[in-house]
Amino acid sequence: MPTYDYRCLKCGKIFEAFQKIADAPLKKCIHCKGKVERLISSGSGIIFKGSGFYETDYKQKNRKSNSSNNKQCKSCPDNKCDLNKDK
Repeated sequence: MPTYDYRCLKCGKIFEAFQKIADAPLKKCIHCKGKVERLISSGSGIIFKGSGFYETDYKQKNRKSNSSNNKQCKSCPDNKCDLNKDK
């Protein structure tokens, strides 16, 4: 459930309320029963849980997945053409 911030127009206190998205906004302060307004919040930040990140979580840059890297020139038996230079 989202957390909404409210400010009381009577006592000036700011408080949070856990509400469903479909729930109507609060109209009365939980402290003094005065009129409240819902504040616009920036949302929550990203929370990373766990011990960290691992090298295996990301693609490897040196991985040869392109099929053109594995091609060999059929017309050059000695493998000295441009297709075979990077091997």
